[in-house]
Amino acid sequence: MPDFPRLVVANAAGEIFDLLDFRAAGRSGREIYPLDPVVLIPLPESSRLYFLPQRAPLGFARKDRSAPRCLVDYTAVAAFLPPGYTVFSVAAYHRQSDAPLLPIYAYSAVCWYRGQFHVPARRVDDDVKHDPVQFSLGKIKRLVEQRRQQFPNNRLVSHHGSNCALRYGCPNAQNFFLNRWEAPIAVSGACNAACVGCISEQPPDTVQSPHERLGFVPTVEEMVEMAVPHLESAPNAIISFGQGCEGEPLLQAPLIAAAIKKIRRQTGRGTIHLNTNGSRPEMASRLIDAGLNSIRVSLNSAREAVYTAYYQPRAYRFSEVVESIRRARQHDLWTSINYLSFPGVTDDENEWAALSRLIESTGLQMIQWRNLNIDPDWYVDSIGLPAVTKAVGMPLLLQKVREKFPQVRFGYFNPPVAGNQ
Repeated sequence: MPDFPRLVVANAAGEIFDLLDFRAAGRSGREIYPLDPVVLIPLPESSRLYFLPQRAPLGFARKDRSAPRCLVDYTAVAAFLPPGYTVFSVAAYHRQSDAPLLPIYAYSAVCWYRGQFHVPARRVDDDVKHDPVQFSLGKIKRLVEQRRQQFPNNRLVSHHGSNCALRYGCPNAQNFFLNRWEAPIAVSGACNAACVGCISEQPPDTVQSPHERLGFVPTVEEMVEMAVPHLESAPNAIISFGQGCEGEPLLQAPLIAAAIKKIRRQTGRGTIHLNTNGSRPEMASRLIDAGLNSIRVSLNSAREAVYTAYYQPRAYRFSEVVESIRRARQHDLWTSINYLSFPGVTDDENEWAALSRLIESTGLQMIQWRNLNIDPDWYVDSIGLPAVTKAVGMPLLLQKVREKFPQVRFGYFNPPVAGNQ
């Protein structure tokens, strides 16, 4: 049997199989290339394989790597990996002109190699708090009902139970009901960005959002009622403002600040964290003064033009995002970026230079190498990515960051702040 990564395809009957005479292809930006066995790992447990409708797979003939071949009789297949894994190549395919946009997921290349499915990826965070094996849906359902009875008038408990934990399967929400680790506190239904791949609000002519936004503004009392028991009793306790089911929490900064102050009057235990776009540094400072411990700022790029094309900010600029990161470090908060990674963009030489400047100018402590969930063609078109880029490859980029900034932690999840447990 040939010992090379083989192309995985699907037929009209929905059967997935490999083709013996075709090497698997990957994609970086707009470039198509044969997958390198060196970067492959076995398909992680709990991954999912997706059909890519109206998209024909691209592969390389076994003895000819000069140009990819389009196999129009088959449908392309991609893998969606569980949290903790960073994708190095996205799926390679040819899209029909009338093909619909793909749903908002990350589409890793997948191949058949040495008797099993493999993907080009790396596990960057060994924390198990989102691993599916940690969750029992039956137990979570019982606990959601118990909390509803315990807090019958708390809209946040109800929202995070019925919507987040049970409907969306949000691990953080489920962990709240399991009384462990990081728990969410949604607070804002509005946002000051119009991200192309927003997971909570999409224009009707694009794709369906996988989440719906929070439909109310919680009271300080509702937030405190959720937060204090969790912080006091959960192992490695974190409460985090800013969730997938809401907009930008900094738009509700005065409310959050009041909640933080009241929480800290009742308990000093645990980490109070903020997931944010960092658009309002003066509001970030207000939360820092109130007692915030940790902050994670999301961005798809350290280059202003690429950031702006994707985030489409309303009434703020990239420089204010950088200022929020800088202020957090100046006040000794644990400071991370949620680096929405996409091969061919994130590992571009110019992006690497910009990321270096960002780390040097802010002193940020952690990069969460999270995969950008979006239709690949939609993304590269939205940011105006040229046909040819100077990508160094995701593995080499991670190595470069490690070597130049050994103090910067790699991960995928928000860690608890030392000294607050």
